[in-house]
Amino acid sequence: MNAALVLRCAGRPVARYTAGADMARDHSPRPCLHPVTTLAGVRVTDLMPADHPHHLGVGVAVPDVAGHNFWGGRTFVRDRGPTELDNHGVQRHDGFTLRAPDGFVENLSWTAGGRVLLRERRTVATAVLSDSAWALDFAFSLTEVSGQALSIGSPATNGRPGAAYGGFFWRAPKEAAAPVVFSADADGEEAVHGSRAGWVALAGPGWTLVFAGASEETRRDPWFLRAAEYPGVGSSLAHDRRLPVAAGATVVRRVVTVVADGHLARAEAAALVRKAVAA
Repeated sequence: MNAALVLRCAGRPVARYTAGADMARDHSPRPCLHPVTTLAGVRVTDLMPADHPHHLGVGVAVPDVAGHNFWGGRTFVRDRGPTELDNHGVQRHDGFTLRAPDGFVENLSWTAGGRVLLRERRTVATAVLSDSAWALDFAFSLTEVSGQALSIGSPATNGRPGAAYGGFFWRAPKEAAAPVVFSADADGEEAVHGSRAGWVALAGPGWTLVFAGASEETRRDPWFLRAAEYPGVGSSLAHDRRLPVAAGATVVRRVVTVVADGHLARAEAAALVRKAVAA
């Protein structure tokens, strides 16, 4: 990817996509979306924040693929804790098969230890929902190509309770107050984190993000959510056990995110999710 790709919705630029090839190795270089904005131009992503420099806007990040770190930063090692290891992988942009103002289809290679472990097909699209909300449809498929079965893990599966991050991940900007957290039937970070809610929401000053699993497999994955420490939401591939990927097998996930100006009430969030997933 020689230049940034700008995504548009309702005629307005709403996201910038870059390859990330020039990032530091310990960030696990990878393509990402940043900045992402509301239709009114409010920024709702962060890139390399001081608290976690390896958090890169919106993308796919996995801390443990057969022992290789595609998340960035330190690796959680059982009985040792967070440890600096020379095990970082790279998601390499191999090319677009489709590029349009409202989306793209991309091929990537997940490379570590001198070999390609996974090949990914990523599909990203925008859709207008109202005059103050739009949807980001983000789907990815990971295919094992090394010829050997592998498994995907997380700090939680390696011994750190509550830290089942890894998969689709959205880092929101950290502001003076933590964002409000809610789902269809719960309120607060403690209640929503680790749940298998149909959708979960973060609401900050002037914006709301509503995340929904848009496939049966994705809806089975619990949500990883942080608000007080830093604002971020992900869909956990490896929550309480490692996810096995047989030789040649493919893992597919799809998350649709409503990006709205203002604070959405629960009923408004639910209605926009229904429209976004059906779009």
